[in-house]
Amino acid sequence: MKIHIERKTKEPKQNKTKQPKTMHVGTHKKSVLALWVLLLLSLAFGIYKNFSAVDQHTIHETKTVEPTIIDTHAMESFIQNFIQDYYSWENKKEAIEQRSEAIKHYLTPALQELNMDTVRSDIPTSSKVIGSQIWKIESIDEQNYAVIYTVTQDITEEKETKSLSSVYRLVLHQDDNKNLVITQNPTIWTIPEKSDYEPTPISSDSSVDSDTEKEILEFLETFFKLYPTATESELTYYVKENVLPVIGKNYQFSELVDSIIQKKGHHYQVNLVVKYLDDISKSVIVSQYKLFLEKENNWRIIKI
Repeated sequence: MKIHIERKTKEPKQNKTKQPKTMHVGTHKKSVLALWVLLLLSLAFGIYKNFSAVDQHTIHETKTVEPTIIDTHAMESFIQNFIQDYYSWENKKEAIEQRSEAIKHYLTPALQELNMDTVRSDIPTSSKVIGSQIWKIESIDEQNYAVIYTVTQDITEEKETKSLSSVYRLVLHQDDNKNLVITQNPTIWTIPEKSDYEPTPISSDSSVDSDTEKEILEFLETFFKLYPTATESELTYYVKENVLPVIGKNYQFSELVDSIIQKKGHHYQVNLVVKYLDDISKSVIVSQYKLFLEKENNWRIIKI
């Protein structure tokens, strides 16, 4: 008896390839939700601003300051009268008392008291104002003004007289009714001195030919001989649109000197000095001119 044993062939094992792990982000986590909410809110706000925004333009305003014209005539008269009373006295008791009384019309009560002993009753000098000049009236505010002035006095002691010139600054108040009072006592000051500025010298233009130069100088000599006594109608032949005023003086023409001629486009610029003799004072009048000339039918002065 045969026994048949059937063996099953084993199938080879298949190599199992491991699948890569997939990372799953939880879309429902709180942090992700918060980011989505923030994004949506930003988008909604941008859309809202786009529809509701109002165009804004930067406006640059230019502020024009209008100059204020101040009528200083009353102030000048007030200060000139004050100078006469304040800086004049005699070495007499009565005269000094009169001065003290007079200056009360200009000063505040506090300044009246301050000035009681400026000129003592036993002062050995007398003073006479021989000249004064107001240099500047400057606005401090709407009702107060600084005034700078000079005063020249003849100071006499016994039989000797000396001239004294001084500069002062005071403060003047003007109320709503235009009344005036000095609120700060005359204080020693200074005035502008001579500047060392010198203008750049002008030289003749080489493009001006000698014939043209001769013509211009002959025209100007003719004009300035007639100019002092010329009427307005006579000037129109030589001068355009009243560029030079009518003088109406009997000055005698002397000469033209230091003439410098330059060509300026179609015109000519002439710098020169004209000398006249004044028959009354017997002095020489030296006048400087900067003239612009043009030639049509004849030479004319068109501008100064």
